[in-house]
Amino acid sequence: MALKGKGFTAGQQVQGKVTYPGYEHVVLKLSIERVEPERLLSWRWHPAAIDASVDYSHEPTTLVVFELGDAQGGTLLSVVETGFDELPPARRAEVFRLNSSGWTTQMQSIEKYLARP
Repeated sequence: MALKGKGFTAGQQVQGKVTYPGYEHVVLKLSIERVEPERLLSWRWHPAAIDASVDYSHEPTTLVVFELGDAQGGTLLSVVETGFDELPPARRAEVFRLNSSGWTTQMQSIEKYLARP
């Protein structure tokens, strides 16, 4: 995915088209919260905003935090997403399910990428 905007700077808005199969119609929009180079990146977004006919802008956002930390023999990457309890009850469970599965897939992709020779 190519993100467009002014960059990963706190307070900036970035967006890009999703390239994951089945979701190519989605334009991902992020509001960057914090950037600590080589340690932390966090953003707010409207999670699982995948139906082009729905205006998600009135819904609360969740906060996603990617963080690197020291670990025995290497580096630990963690991703935590919070704020699901603020989402509309009718969408909350499905959004949580989709995002939990999505983050698992993303972490596996990162692990595969890092294992390449």
